[in-house]
Amino acid sequence: MRIERTKVWIGKLASASFHRLGTRQALLLAAILSPILFVWGCAGLVGQPSQQTPPPGTFNLSGTITPAAGGNGTMVTLSGASSATAMANSAGAFTFSGLRNGTYTLTPSRTGYTFNPTSQNVTVSGATVTGVSFTATQQVNPTYSISGTISPAAGGNGATVTLSGAASATTTANSSGAFTFSGLANGTYTLTPSRTGYTFNPASQNVTVNGAAVTGVSFTAIQQVNPTYSISGTISPAAGGNGATVTLSGVTSATTTANSSGNYTFTGLSNGAYAVTPSRTGYTFSPVSQSATVSGANVTGVNFTATAQVGPTFSISGTISPTTGGSGATVTLSGAANAVTTSNNTGVFTFTGLANGAYMVTPSNVGYTFTPVNQSVTVNGANVGAVNFTATALQAHSAALSWTASTSTVSGYNVYRGTVNGGPYTLINTSLVTGVSYTDTAVQSGVTYFYVTTAVDSSGVESLDSNQVTAVIP
Repeated sequence: MRIERTKVWIGKLASASFHRLGTRQALLLAAILSPILFVWGCAGLVGQPSQQTPPPGTFNLSGTITPAAGGNGTMVTLSGASSATAMANSAGAFTFSGLRNGTYTLTPSRTGYTFNPTSQNVTVSGATVTGVSFTATQQVNPTYSISGTISPAAGGNGATVTLSGAASATTTANSSGAFTFSGLANGTYTLTPSRTGYTFNPASQNVTVNGAAVTGVSFTAIQQVNPTYSISGTISPAAGGNGATVTLSGVTSATTTANSSGNYTFTGLSNGAYAVTPSRTGYTFSPVSQSATVSGANVTGVNFTATAQVGPTFSISGTISPTTGGSGATVTLSGAANAVTTSNNTGVFTFTGLANGAYMVTPSNVGYTFTPVNQSVTVNGANVGAVNFTATALQAHSAALSWTASTSTVSGYNVYRGTVNGGPYTLINTSLVTGVSYTDTAVQSGVTYFYVTTAVDSSGVESLDSNQVTAVIP
């Protein structure tokens, strides 16, 4: 367009010159003006703008992230009056165009880098803004986090979350059930929640950290109505432990068989005092038996050593009557050898593989006393029979509890029992108690129990524990 205007203008000048100059002067003027025309035309072509002009009423916002090695490929997020993202080029430069007046926030991000400042506020007010600068710093050993939530909050609050795998750690979920592990390198991890009286779904989760934080790892906590625990241990060496019978007595009676490695486990146990006794024909065990108290947690490491016997062996047998007390009774042998067996459904029991020596035979069964309490038996080159006992049922016991009604509107109450002063306690009612009294019939003679109650509203929210009361069972 400029070239055309120049031609018209020169045409007018040349036309005007024909009236005042001679032919030679006109040609000289044309020769002088022609280079001017050429120069002006070139200047018009070179002078076109190198950057697209923003639409009317909008402006650009640009800047640089240094050094270029850190800026190259960095994502810059624009927020505020409008939102957008732009990736810095190989020189670390970035531009947002078409922006209207307003206040904006620029935030750079790139895996493995931190930025100074973290973000900047910029105001566009009638003009393009340039020179917004950031400094990128590469992390030497970048670390990340894993976070999640255990719901509902009543079950997640105070739960322990264990991290294993590429690193090991534990943390406690807060009152909302939220938890976080920080400072983690890339790798595969396993998260496992735990809390007394609760099970979790899923039981654990595998999580892989790969250049970014991991969020949203969620678990569901399910309260156990009657939580149970386990007692476990090992009988060594494995040659003696393999196939050994292990008898549990006390609050609950049970037997199990140690596996090929000598390991054994009793599960589904409530809080209380237990005795664990191993036995196997041709072997003695040290110690003869061990006491184990379950109090709100699994008990491990109840271990024994098996020693093989040498020479001829014999047996000791007898009967516990009546069968109502004898059937399923635990009979413990101690002395020259140690073993435990369970009488059959007619009250008959037998110990085999015994060497000559002096022994003590002691029966036990929950809810019964025995006459005599125990018997001394000597094995001397022959089997010994007729080691008999009489079982007498104990009087049933119970603990009657009552409390003052809550001043708030509640749906009912929960009753908790423990065998340790101050807890932990175990929920003993299977459904909410709607009155203000409860009778615990599952108590044992000679045991001291500790009780607390809580109130539960219509939303299932449970109050804090009441004051503790004590019941001594004669």
